Amino acid sequence: MPTPLDELRNEAVRWCAAEAGRFEGLVSSSADPLTTDSLVRRAALAAAPLALRSGAWLQWQSAPGNADDETVLRILTLYASDVGVGRPQDSRGSVYLSLLRQLHLSEHAAPVARLVHDPRVADHHFHLPATLLAMSRRPEDFRPELVGADLCLRTVGLLPALRLVRQVHPQLVDWTAIDPSAARAGDELSGLQLCLAIVENGFDDGELARVRTGFQWAFTVLKRWSGSLFAELDEARDPAYEMAELLRHRAREGAVYHQVFAIAGRSLSDWLQDARTDPSELLAELAKSRLVKPGRSADSPLVNGLVSERGPMFRVFSPADLLVIRRWIDSLPTRQPEPEPPKRAPEADAVSAKLLATVMAGPVDDGREPGDIREAYHLLQQRTDTPAIRRFALDYVRGWLARSRHRMASDPQRLPDVWGREGLRPWLVEQHDRQGRDFEASATTPMPTREELIDSTVQLAPLTLIDGAWLQGFTDYEHAASEQGYFLFETYWDELGNGVPRLNHPLIYRQVLAEMDIKVPPTASREFAMWEGFRDESFELPVYWLSIGRFPRTFMPEILGLNLAMELSGVGGTYRRARQALKKYGFSTKFVDIHNTIDNVATGHSAWAADAVDTYLASLPVSHGAGAVAEVWERVRTGFRSLNPPSGLLARRAFRRARRASRSLATI
Repeated sequence: MPTPLDELRNEAVRWCAAEAGRFEGLVSSSADPLTTDSLVRRAALAAAPLALRSGAWLQWQSAPGNADDETVLRILTLYASDVGVGRPQDSRGSVYLSLLRQLHLSEHAAPVARLVHDPRVADHHFHLPATLLAMSRRPEDFRPELVGADLCLRTVGLLPALRLVRQVHPQLVDWTAIDPSAARAGDELSGLQLCLAIVENGFDDGELARVRTGFQWAFTVLKRWSGSLFAELDEARDPAYEMAELLRHRAREGAVYHQVFAIAGRSLSDWLQDARTDPSELLAELAKSRLVKPGRSADSPLVNGLVSERGPMFRVFSPADLLVIRRWIDSLPTRQPEPEPPKRAPEADAVSAKLLATVMAGPVDDGREPGDIREAYHLLQQRTDTPAIRRFALDYVRGWLARSRHRMASDPQRLPDVWGREGLRPWLVEQHDRQGRDFEASATTPMPTREELIDSTVQLAPLTLIDGAWLQGFTDYEHAASEQGYFLFETYWDELGNGVPRLNHPLIYRQVLAEMDIKVPPTASREFAMWEGFRDESFELPVYWLSIGRFPRTFMPEILGLNLAMELSGVGGTYRRARQALKKYGFSTKFVDIHNTIDNVATGHSAWAADAVDTYLASLPVSHGAGAVAEVWERVRTGFRSLNPPSGLLARRAFRRARRASRSLATI
């Protein structure tokens, strides 16, 4: 028998087919190319808030503390497909942006946050994506509901309104890349199949009930939004509808300038003031005025003499505005019904209201800062912040970077003093050669004892079990497919085994610990942070990783430098040495073997890290001058050194001073 979720999916499929038919029928019944263009423009803009962020609600599901969880890895696999991992500007949202550009509708679409300022996109088009994005920032609270909502959207596939656009422009863009149910290029499974695998394997009965709740909520909101949009498009086939809409949008500014010009014995300024809420009377009077020749836009002063180069309204209307006005004038011989404002989506149902209220509630108070380094390690593994935890993380990063800057000029392993236009690849190869020579020179150095090897492996566990934590911020949708960020997201994706548990670095490391008869609690648990087998100092660098990973925009240069240091750190030398020690005592070498290969300096993570630095520096605007490049490069160098900062008394004093100064800034 079908489950309740199966029944919901079947209902969604039936609804989508019928709804798509309605939208496509709008075009089929229209013989006017201008009307068709208007329908395409409106449908594409209405879908933009959702389609430009397609899949973004999955962006925070992976965190350092759950990076070895199979359900999380499945979700990360689906998300990686959505963002086009390994390919810049190839997320589903990026492909949709290219559609908007082809349709000449992208003025406010990049960066996507500007879309809220586009007057052509009504508020209700943001309701569903805005709520999903808010929920994505509370992943621990809303994972089942988000997966349910995601399943709804992938079951529906290409939105019915966008099927209208595809009907008119079938070759304009790769529509399968926009369709969240379809497979991306090179993927074996479709988006829908990947999502179904998450639902079928990742939740118990109680959580499945919440998945259904998320599906039902998204389906309810989607149906209401689509119905409202259809009504709007149906009305917009009447040219008077768009003309009335244009009057509403421009009435406020226009009212300032037309006190003298009169229509029907009343100043145009007064007419425009009323048109801000109801333009119907002004529209009727305009149609009868000397400014308009019904049916003959080419002869109408409103769109020729008045807006010409010598006219008093030159450049007041955009080309798109003029197209709306001409279309309305040419339609005037036929009596038109009074236009109505676009219909708003109804109030959300009880499920929607409950979800939204929970999202908006936020932390009940400021929270408290971690009491010590171990508690910080535990609390920082969650994605959700409190203000107190965020302050702690920011202060810790600033202190750690101050420590890293201490006497940096005397460090023989530092990055070059000046970044050259030839980039970092030549330097990278030199460092690889040096590490190889160091390895050869260490051939006569005694191997650690078995006890020493086990102890060092245990003390590295708090660090290694959160592999990639410094890059967690690059799972954000806007970073994951960006020119600077896609290298870093792909690196993060690799560190977690590309969604495959047997390749997941934390899981591989736990297997080595198990071979050593060491069993540690789950990484995200409080018991792990308090485990007596760890020394306090083993948490210092991990807490830095967890802290800086929360600020991908603020500390982009430092993260780029840290990432380069991290990926280069063991290649050709340390990993080979560790392999010898592990092999001597009969332990698996898989962890060091996999790092020595994927971090290679030719095509691996080290090369990607160097390229990410070069891309970032080369992209700095020329207008910023050479000084800007030098300043950013210095921050990259600090980040590089932050993997292994000095540990002396003066360096630690610099750390404490910078933390205190950071705290003082927060109180100003």
